[in-house]
Amino acid sequence: MWQARIYVTLKKGVLDPQGRAIENALKVMSYGEVRDVRVGKFMVLTIDAPDRETAAARVEEMCRRLLANPVIEQYQFDLAPQGEAAAAGSRAGTGVWNFPEGDA
Repeated sequence: MWQARIYVTLKKGVLDPQGRAIENALKVMSYGEVRDVRVGKFMVLTIDAPDRETAAARVEEMCRRLLANPVIEQYQFDLAPQGEAAAAGSRAGTGVWNFPEGDA
């Protein structure tokens, strides 16, 4: 079993009214250091696949066909064996989130 964590965000240049509203609200709340907010979707899938390559290919296909709109959205995902993903998830509960490389 594999766990896929999928991140879908609007492509750069696509208007993000929800992100803009959050950015403005944060500034009103005295978080003036915030320079930009982009809102996206986060999904966790548990996948029964014999190996990482098969799981990755299936997740890629799901993203292209359903989970992201390729016209306005981009996606990325990471995969981990289910037990390792659960351990990483418990660390995420600390409030520290480690985005996959290249997402900044």
